Amino acid sequence: MSAPAIRVSGLGKRYRIGERVRYKSLRESISNAVTRTFRGGRRAEETIWALKDVSFEVAPGEVVGVIGRNGAGKSTLLKILSRITEPTEGRVELHGRVGSLLEVGTGFHLELTGRENIYLNGAILGMKRAEIDRKFDEIVAFAEIERFLDTPVKHYSTGMYLRLAFAVAAHLEPEILLVDEVLAVGDTEFQRKCLGKMDEVAHGGRTVLFVSHNLQAVSNLTRQALLLERGTLRRFGATAAVLDCYQGLFAQRASWQFMEPDKKIGVTAARVVTSTGGSRHAFGEVLTFEFEIALEREPKAVGFSFQVVDDTGRAIAYFWLFDSETPWAREGKVTLNCIVSRPRLYMGRYTLTTYLSDRTSREQLEVLSGVCGFEVVMDAIPREWEWTREACTYLEEGRWVVS
Repeated sequence: MSAPAIRVSGLGKRYRIGERVRYKSLRESISNAVTRTFRGGRRAEETIWALKDVSFEVAPGEVVGVIGRNGAGKSTLLKILSRITEPTEGRVELHGRVGSLLEVGTGFHLELTGRENIYLNGAILGMKRAEIDRKFDEIVAFAEIERFLDTPVKHYSTGMYLRLAFAVAAHLEPEILLVDEVLAVGDTEFQRKCLGKMDEVAHGGRTVLFVSHNLQAVSNLTRQALLLERGTLRRFGATAAVLDCYQGLFAQRASWQFMEPDKKIGVTAARVVTSTGGSRHAFGEVLTFEFEIALEREPKAVGFSFQVVDDTGRAIAYFWLFDSETPWAREGKVTLNCIVSRPRLYMGRYTLTTYLSDRTSREQLEVLSGVCGFEVVMDAIPREWEWTREACTYLEEGRWVVS
């Protein structure tokens, strides 16, 4: 039986909160060590474990999806496997050359041209010049940067940068390929090419760890997946079972989300009514946002608004309802529904940020973020819609219903 391509044992990564690293003299180091001894060490609340006691093995030639919410530890895991950062505890064994695409253009030198960066990255992977020469034309053709091949990459657009970075990582044939959310940027045609290349890599005998919020891509490209939750390994096994586990965790948060039900002023509960009734919503179907709001008194003029925020923290849609235009505020609790008949939300995960304000005093009464997570999936795209990320990060004006 062959040795695993990747073996992770008891892996942990701890970060200190709010501490800036600086060079210290030997005297300072000794003094601080003695001080910590008498004070009983650093307080627990000053550290955070991005990963804790993670163990798994990946056989050669396996393609494994890595999924989890933002902050679950996915990128930290790949950075450790890529030797960008060192673990606090545990051990990692890698058998083979490692190529990684963790961020746009990771490992590129801004002052070098596209041509020079291809050879630089190949050398970093331990490849001989003859190997890079053999793949060079294929990389350039995939990246579609022929005209700018001898231009320093600092002058590239984000799309050009990403195309070249992915082309280099995917074509130089490392034994182990680490890919972090490759579909986060780029137009439709590029995304299709990436998925096609990932599928080719998956059937080419190379070992791949594929981090993505695109569960459909994970399902199509991988047979195994691992689910990280708050830095721990929640489940590792067949992709279908892991996706079911993940969606089950997410669905628990998808119905009514209750804030403080007894609060005097503010949003006491909220939910997103999706096409499936759970956390997943089909692209283009009617989407309803529902809020229960408490007011201890009837204000003269109150404004309520909310934003739809993507998984990068970017607000991509904004809805508002002013009491002066559509009277709705009354003492006690009121329910507001905002119905969007044709939502054009790019596939991915979203949350809401709510705002409640007194328009007379211009006082912000309440702001809540991270409310009601939901996910948009795509089975079919209306042909009349232009298929770009920009076109799909748009919501028409909502129809408000007060009850």
